Amino acid sequence: MNEAGGDSRFFKRLFETTNVDKLRELGSRRILRRALTAKDLVAIGLGTMIGGGIFTTIGTGVKGAGPAVIVSYLLAGLTSFFAALCYAELGAMVPVAGSAYTYAYATMGKLFAWIIGFALIFEYGISAAPVAQQFSAAVQDVLKTLGISLPAWAQQSALVIHGSWWMPQNWDLAHSQVDILSAVFVLLLSVLLAIGIRETATTNNIFVVLKISALIVFIFAGLSLVHLANFHNFSPHGWGALSPFGGMMDYSSSAQPYGIIAISAYVFFSYIGFDTATTTAEECKNPQRDVPMGVIGALAIGTVIYCATALVLVGAVPWNQVPIKNPLVYALAPLHMPVLNWIITMGVLAGTTSVALSSLLGQSRIFYVMARDKMLPPVVAKVHPKFKTPAITTMITGVAVALLALIVPLNQLLNLVNIGTLIAFTVVCAGVLYLRHRKPDMPRSFRVPFVPLFPILGIVCSLFLAVFGLSRATWTWFAIALVVGLIFFFAYGFRKSDPQDVVPVLEPEGLQEV
Repeated sequence: MNEAGGDSRFFKRLFETTNVDKLRELGSRRILRRALTAKDLVAIGLGTMIGGGIFTTIGTGVKGAGPAVIVSYLLAGLTSFFAALCYAELGAMVPVAGSAYTYAYATMGKLFAWIIGFALIFEYGISAAPVAQQFSAAVQDVLKTLGISLPAWAQQSALVIHGSWWMPQNWDLAHSQVDILSAVFVLLLSVLLAIGIRETATTNNIFVVLKISALIVFIFAGLSLVHLANFHNFSPHGWGALSPFGGMMDYSSSAQPYGIIAISAYVFFSYIGFDTATTTAEECKNPQRDVPMGVIGALAIGTVIYCATALVLVGAVPWNQVPIKNPLVYALAPLHMPVLNWIITMGVLAGTTSVALSSLLGQSRIFYVMARDKMLPPVVAKVHPKFKTPAITTMITGVAVALLALIVPLNQLLNLVNIGTLIAFTVVCAGVLYLRHRKPDMPRSFRVPFVPLFPILGIVCSLFLAVFGLSRATWTWFAIALVVGLIFFFAYGFRKSDPQDVVPVLEPEGLQEV
């Protein structure tokens, strides 16, 4: 009887939820500096969305889907749209930092909250590493035009292994390389984040303007090169192989992923980040209004820019001639205007900078909230008395991401980012359904239309892309990482955290509301 009672208490603790009303009360407190507006949140969302994805995945996307890459972008955008509506409703209801982690804690309980918090590490933390590597490659291209080259061992991350990435036989460190520039880049951005949110937002806004301007220049300059004949044979590879875990090739394979579904899962990386706006809810002047506007605004603007860029690219260059590297520069080459190449290069530099900045911002805020909930050691949640930012969390995040960027190749990271995001999307959509059923009378300044249809479509689309668009290797790596995370959860977070204790910990002595 006692054993049964113990089991009952154990499972009850696993699925304990935080009190949504207490979270709303916490969101009204001013522990972090409230300096962000809806415009800043749109820029933060675009800062994470546009840059690393569109400049680097579109070449592979066109090779794998032909002109139908436009459909792949639309499918990925539609999945993100359903999730964005759910993010907007929950973000307005629970204006607390933490994004999907906080929403899961309030709706599904402690265990699901930890799993989603762990998945968000893939979305935010890991995504900053490949973007930093893209920045490094762009800088090195510029340096080469000036006759400057880094030593061969410091030009890129190339961790040489024998076997496959999901089942390595041995690691050949003697022939591996590291990416010095990307690691230094991440550390410098982390210092900027630790200094202050207002300074970060201002810097991010500048880079967002630069990279969107570069894409607009490409779209209008490339229109004169568009030929309708290039849209013939619109979908050369069809939808692709619709088999579970068969969409993307193994990491160790050099083969190209083919078909609309596989490419949709691949270019989904371009959409990651619009939800970054929800991680800064406690730093908004008016979160009930700013969060929905920031999330939906960023996604809408980003989708229009992606589709317009894809249309011009496949219209200007036959799809089977589009290069994987620097496809936008290649498309504008017939215009013989070197200034356009420099504009695109500046867009890549600005884009990757703002994406990495926003990703690191989101990850540091996720860790801050998890530590505040004692899922992680509470010292991580300490707010700096001068800068009023979680400086310790920010720098820990920066060092970890810098190490990833230093040694792990770009291609091995992208799909792990996608799977973490798709799982987070699934839980957020489910959270809206749960709260609509359990707390229908709770005030909602924004409501998802057509409930339960839209949240269900968000769940179905996210799981469809994850299962049919990603490889078995991706799922294997994610499962291994999740097991490691759960070991830490049961060793620390499960015992230390209390869902009813949502009071911030380790506030600096004398910290005043701002």
